[in-house]
Amino acid sequence: MDTAVTNKAALKGAEFIVKESIPQDVFIPEDFSEEQQMIKEMAEQFVAKEVTPVLDRLDKLEEGLMPSLLDKAGEQGLLGAAFPEELGGLGKDFVTATLINEALGAGHSFSVAMAAHTGIGSLPILYFGTDAQKQKYIPKLASGEMKGAYALTEPNSGSDALSAKTTAKLSADGKYYLLNGQKCWITNSGFADVFTVFAKIDGDKFTGFIVDKDTPGFTLGAEEHKMGIKGSSTRQIYFQDAQVPVENVLGEIGKGHLIAFNILNIGRLKLCAAALGGTKQSISISVQYAATREQFKQPIANFGAIKHKLGEMAIRTWACEAALYRTAQLIDQKEHELLEAGKPFNEALLGAAEEYAVECAMLKVNGSEVLDFVVDEGVQIHGGNGFSDEYVISKAYRDSRINRIFEGTNEINRLLTLDMTLKRAMKGKIDLMTPAMNVMKELMSIPDFGSDDESAFAKELKLIGSFKKAILLAAGAAAQKLAMKLESEQEILMNIADMAIETFVAESALLRLIKLQEQKGADAVALQTDMVRTYLYDAAERIHKSGKDAINGFAEGDEQRMMLLGIKRFTKAEPFNTKEARRRIADKLLADNKYAF
Repeated sequence: MDTAVTNKAALKGAEFIVKESIPQDVFIPEDFSEEQQMIKEMAEQFVAKEVTPVLDRLDKLEEGLMPSLLDKAGEQGLLGAAFPEELGGLGKDFVTATLINEALGAGHSFSVAMAAHTGIGSLPILYFGTDAQKQKYIPKLASGEMKGAYALTEPNSGSDALSAKTTAKLSADGKYYLLNGQKCWITNSGFADVFTVFAKIDGDKFTGFIVDKDTPGFTLGAEEHKMGIKGSSTRQIYFQDAQVPVENVLGEIGKGHLIAFNILNIGRLKLCAAALGGTKQSISISVQYAATREQFKQPIANFGAIKHKLGEMAIRTWACEAALYRTAQLIDQKEHELLEAGKPFNEALLGAAEEYAVECAMLKVNGSEVLDFVVDEGVQIHGGNGFSDEYVISKAYRDSRINRIFEGTNEINRLLTLDMTLKRAMKGKIDLMTPAMNVMKELMSIPDFGSDDESAFAKELKLIGSFKKAILLAAGAAAQKLAMKLESEQEILMNIADMAIETFVAESALLRLIKLQEQKGADAVALQTDMVRTYLYDAAERIHKSGKDAINGFAEGDEQRMMLLGIKRFTKAEPFNTKEARRRIADKLLADNKYAF
């Protein structure tokens, strides 16, 4: 894709709330290059041939099986795809790396081990390590010769990561830091060779360390018994005067939070990608079951209740995918921009991911919740059989649940969505104030009924614009009314975050549709049009409910009545027969016998 053309119009982080995007400027999954498609197919084949046949053995934590799969993935270049070529990687762009994550997302526990290794297990060293640290570890992490893990969480510090109790004290001879403490929920801990560990020097300097598994004073607990992702190795790790050489300090002393939080931005987007891969696979499994399971002398796929489920599963998945790759391309573009401005490789990607931290948080919430919805409906379509371990949908259901907790809980990510957006506004990076004031003025004026614009999707574009006004109305009034107290009103913050997530996903889906129609013509995208119109119709209801709940949480009297009327006005969708639309979408899935979009 020619980024030179689109750089002019690239949205800043969180700016989607106040700016329109031009469909031609938005990257969509149909824009993947031939090479990207080939890499995705290679990753999908890897899961089908190497992972799916051994899922039960993985769940029993068969000794050496998971590391051997990571070795095979390394041989195919899947582990180091996004690492620079000079450090043993393939040097692929961010969109391609995201695509690999999606393709491997159908691998249940394997995709968790893989994502932990290539993401949080390797990226801290790649982005924050010294040249010597990178040379020592990254080529071996890229090939799979070494396996990586990340140790941040402790028994008493989960979401509040900076309250960690693990300590690091310089030895008398000044050669080592002596680490003391414990970490929990450490993915890949049973077989990892190298751990990124966070500890406090002098009781307050939160700092990252690279810890090798054979470090004296470093021990592992037993494997945890988990509800899902049973094949992923999860153990506690303990430090008792563990001797970590001073040259293994990662980044600057006291700046560990920069490593922890910057790596999470990328991790959140990648989690959405992996969830998307699992979602598509679960839809295919459910479609195939519905087509073959007979009740009342016909396949259950013939029944409207089942078609409703299949149609809705596909709609949410397609919309989520649009938002994911729209953002991945924005990050990729920003990274190139920063590289051209002379930033070093590590600062370029981290700066790009930080720019779109709001979008990454929203994607994490949406991707994990779409997957949870799809596997839940998948179990329902399977009926009693969905409750049996013999059917893979039951495994998908259990494995999905962790995603709403991983990489910052969905509640934390909702709170971050609004918090980071408001901070960007206060720093002058985006102007929320002017559009919010304009919305308030519009509320006082006579509503504009209809528009003369007869172009394709003019009504849908106008509705997205109205959704944004609803967000600005609720957020602007809440910020004005509650001022500094707003941050403790978590319910209101989460209501407004839900409005933003719905709007971002809905807009991404609509932009994808408009660009597709321009490329292929209206007839070719009739089903995608059904998807977007259904999504928008339902999103209007959901945004209306979240907006009402937010306003009722802080306003009363005439002010409340006026704002509730405004929210109603801004979420008014045209009547649409979603029942028939979902049936048409389900029929396409059944005709193709898999997720077909």
